[in-house]
Amino acid sequence: MGQAIWSFETLDTFCNDVFHAFGFNDDDSNTIKDVLLTADLFGIESHGMQRMVRYHKGLEKGTIHADATPEVVFETPISAVIDGHAGMGQLNGVFAMKKAIEKAKTVGVGIVSVRNSNHYGIAGYYAKMASDAGLIGFSSTNSEAIMVPVYARKAMIGSNPIALAVPADPYPFLFDASTTVVTRGKLEMYNKAGKPLPEGWALDENGQPTTDAPRVLANIVAKAGGGIMPLGGSSEVSGGHKGYGYGMIAEIFSSILSQGVTSEKCCTFPDKTGICHGFAAIDPAAFGNPDDIKAHFSAYLEELRRAPLAEGAEQIYTHGEKEVLAEKDRRANGIPVSDGTMVELANLCAYLKLDFAHYFPGYELPADKKFFGGNY
Repeated sequence: MGQAIWSFETLDTFCNDVFHAFGFNDDDSNTIKDVLLTADLFGIESHGMQRMVRYHKGLEKGTIHADATPEVVFETPISAVIDGHAGMGQLNGVFAMKKAIEKAKTVGVGIVSVRNSNHYGIAGYYAKMASDAGLIGFSSTNSEAIMVPVYARKAMIGSNPIALAVPADPYPFLFDASTTVVTRGKLEMYNKAGKPLPEGWALDENGQPTTDAPRVLANIVAKAGGGIMPLGGSSEVSGGHKGYGYGMIAEIFSSILSQGVTSEKCCTFPDKTGICHGFAAIDPAAFGNPDDIKAHFSAYLEELRRAPLAEGAEQIYTHGEKEVLAEKDRRANGIPVSDGTMVELANLCAYLKLDFAHYFPGYELPADKKFFGGNY
């Protein structure tokens, strides 16, 4: 699959203009594009620019409401439930995590559950908001069902990522992972490239392993059975029951506590997706001197990095370190965007009557990719 390299500033300007064209104000456009481009800067391309087409389709179909405002519908000193009113997930997510942080700084902990939202980007963005404020941050979300529970043949749970961020030096700890083997976005990228999926990722409508990306994606959309395996695979022998359980943890913090839509019903409505999120912030001061806790944790992370290397290995990383290094590199050298995604961006420009060549001068749409002129 070919790709183009663009500066952060180029993509930042493009995203800003696109979300303005969709009717979002300056503050909201900045929030949405910051979540989106943070994914690309971190090297999580499945949740960066390639997600633009998803938001376009949601806004066009009416499952994303551009004028929605999140509403607190239940609250205590340590908790809250928020109705996102089908607004952009990024806006609901930032609103909710800010409330969790505010509560944690007041009483030591804040837990917030959100219902009736939309895809919110990378879970780690929100966990990192808390760690940037000196707190421990947790973030999770459910999504359209793509995970097939162990011994089942139908997707019943979303990719349901879990993220945890903790302040540390020289890099904060940031764990962010789906509870499926991979996310749907990874399948979409393989599909765009016309490549077979790696073994051990997906199941067909009969619950049998498959490497056919178009087939799996079509089955997910049609609710025809099959989907993506949980972390650990499709059996208990390989630990699939653990990924299945991790997915349930995300479900509990998002759709269950908020009394929202569970994964198997997400994206089955004409005017909303029903996606739900969960957030928590914890003040380390509840356990002692925050600086001492941070120093203690930082020392342990350094011990992990200095552990004996396996034969042939060059370096041990701690969670979040690769993201810091990727962001430094991509801000300096540019962000890669696949040719398949560039075609989608060209279609988006045609739909919004924006000048594609103005944003991406010199780029020629690949001959083997179809340009629909906005009708896609």
